[in-house]
Amino acid sequence: MSRCNYFSRPVGQLVLSLLIAATAIHANAEARLSPLFASHMVVQRDKPVRVWGHADRKESVTISFRGQTVTTHADDLGRWEADLAALPAGGPFTMTVQASNIITLDDVMAGDVWLASGQSNMEFPMTDLLDADKKIAAASCPQVRLFRAQHSSSIFPLADFDVQPWTPWSQCNPQTVASFSAIAYYFAKEISEREHVTVGVVESSWGGTLAEAWTSMDALSSDAGLMPVFNAWAHMMDKQVERAAQARLDDADKAAGRTVPQRPWLPLPEMWEPAALYNGMIAPLERFPIRGVIWYQGEANSAIDRAGLYRKLFPAMIEDWRGKWGEGDFPFLFVQISNFNSPGEDWPTVRDAQRRTLQLANTGMAVSIDVGDPANVHPKDKLTVATRLTLLARDIAYGEHVEDSGPLFRQVARNGGALQVYFDHATGLRAKDGAARGLEVAGADGKFVAATARIDGETLLVSSPQVPEPVSVRYDWASSPDGNLFNSAGLPMSPFTSQP
Repeated sequence: MSRCNYFSRPVGQLVLSLLIAATAIHANAEARLSPLFASHMVVQRDKPVRVWGHADRKESVTISFRGQTVTTHADDLGRWEADLAALPAGGPFTMTVQASNIITLDDVMAGDVWLASGQSNMEFPMTDLLDADKKIAAASCPQVRLFRAQHSSSIFPLADFDVQPWTPWSQCNPQTVASFSAIAYYFAKEISEREHVTVGVVESSWGGTLAEAWTSMDALSSDAGLMPVFNAWAHMMDKQVERAAQARLDDADKAAGRTVPQRPWLPLPEMWEPAALYNGMIAPLERFPIRGVIWYQGEANSAIDRAGLYRKLFPAMIEDWRGKWGEGDFPFLFVQISNFNSPGEDWPTVRDAQRRTLQLANTGMAVSIDVGDPANVHPKDKLTVATRLTLLARDIAYGEHVEDSGPLFRQVARNGGALQVYFDHATGLRAKDGAARGLEVAGADGKFVAATARIDGETLLVSSPQVPEPVSVRYDWASSPDGNLFNSAGLPMSPFTSQP
């Protein structure tokens, strides 16, 4: 794991590191490929196949794949890159790279590549599922290919991974899938089975991380509304300095046999550093064509002093990634954070920010409010979440026109002393387990109180005798709510507020 810090690494040291790296490249006369290229890999079908790596400076490099042969030359730093024409799904194929040496990749498939990213609920491995041994033993899926990137941060965008991946490309089997993302595996398996295509999933995730760490400095610095990100980072570094001083005192107390108090958890600085994870774990992927992204993150941004910014930050991150890939508005499918009893944090605001992000084209949100665990921030039901992501992919990425969402708030209007609430995706709107729960209304004073609701077709009539002239309505506005509204597809209503 690389450790880079804006405030502690001297510029001279950085320049020296780059010069040493460049010298090492020049001294290595053998061609080599990016760690993204290996036997058992998947390249994105129907898009140009981009291949890159390093060789001796000015060396001729020839790439052969599926009847195509392309020759390029390494530049003065030994970097080379080549594009092959787009080809349909198929395989297995062999890819050959020839310079002063020959590299042969076997069992290369053309299919769909999905990037799986986010924090711990995306990183959540198969080994942590209930009945994990049985589920892992059944996971022999050679049409699913797995690649996992190592945790890495950097103060500048890396052109390639600076460390080898934990899991190079491999066919999915009980040995390779055990430590892999459960959500990513289930998603890839179902897509592969339904679309009859090999699916490669690249997992690049890190538990406990912030969205701003996954967003490029270009995006963060181009919007004055995102400047609080840097204020928060400076505050975080102040805490790190304080913690270092505390650690020295604690060490002295331990040596003297005195009791040391338990200190609050602090993340590693590189986990929260603006742009650091984008630089180390996303930038190296930008040249690699993908079908789309699945994303599960937001819990780390739920602190009261951070949650409000997510409404601007999250869509900025999505547009940032799309711009960097240069492939247009590829599908970006995300999970709305689940229910968890977390006093002192503002989970409802983050969920609503995620809902509002659906205004971006080709985005989809898997609501998970009904399958969480109030006592565990890492709910173990990852299959349901992955299935809902799959519904989104089938609709948005593959054009199946299936129902892919639970009811989503559209608008509200006064109806006498009640509010009539309109939704999208509300066919068969119903309440499980009795009357509708989780609704509140507020008057002009903005003070919400519990309300009753009557289902009226695909709308709700919501009212409270305490609020004779309601103007706002909200649903499941708590860290661990118990709302019970679904559509006929069995998909839950998203938490929302009608307030701007």
